[in-house]
Amino acid sequence: MAKSYKEINQDQRQYSSQLRQASTDTMTAFANLYKASLAEGALSRKYKELIALGIGIAARCDGCIGDHVAGALKAGASREELVETINVAIMMGGGPSVIYGSHALSAVDELSARSD
Repeated sequence: MAKSYKEINQDQRQYSSQLRQASTDTMTAFANLYKASLAEGALSRKYKELIALGIGIAARCDGCIGDHVAGALKAGASREELVETINVAIMMGGGPSVIYGSHALSAVDELSARSD
């Protein structure tokens, strides 16, 4: 992984914006699904972000890792909660999840030390 998660998140926002312009109906529907799925309910937003992070690790998606680490941190997740999420993703995804779990831990450290 050559880019930082700050760069990955920035790039993802730019690419998503371009896709929204090219595919307005689909991307509007997806944005609504995203918001509805992460809304507070029986599970808090924090736990939903942790679940999404685990799936992002198992799916080997750097953009998902960056987005959901940032979302989990914003929702109040601790480093320890994020590490346990990474552990469960590794258990479910095996060796490839070890690699992407290490990417996620790098994102946790980078994005929790914001200097915006």
